[in-house]
Amino acid sequence: MPGIQLHNLQSADTSLIHLVAEWYFSEWHLPMDATKTMLRAICDDPDQMQVVLLAGGSPVATGAICRHVGLQDRVPRFAGYAPWLARVYTLPEHRRKGYGEKICRYLQSACGELGISRLYLFTDTAEQLYTKLGWVVMERLETGGRALAVMQFGLPARL
Repeated sequence: MPGIQLHNLQSADTSLIHLVAEWYFSEWHLPMDATKTMLRAICDDPDQMQVVLLAGGSPVATGAICRHVGLQDRVPRFAGYAPWLARVYTLPEHRRKGYGEKICRYLQSACGELGISRLYLFTDTAEQLYTKLGWVVMERLETGGRALAVMQFGLPARL
């Protein structure tokens, strides 16, 4: 994809942190201040990462590898599962252009560099995309009025 850049979010990227927090608030009603704090914590932790996809220099999508997701609070049996591919978001006017897939592939490949051999996610909207990317459904459940697929991705062992 020409004109596409992936930027690993840094703590100093205050305007991007604010923008991603706005996106998460608009999509999932995640509180802005708590989200900014969470994003900075991810940026400062070498075992986690948040990436922003820029198309033509403008931020249009984001996603993360993180240790904690809200599902772990709502369904305690998932408390021991980590890390998670999470909070993959694309601006509505830029959906269906492959940006979410590009972010997921980038984050999946980054797992090898982070020493991660297994990754988890949950979704109620993009199971087909994740299946295409090699994810397998571990469990289906309903929580908070949403029918979720909890999925896992095992990375090939390095030789």
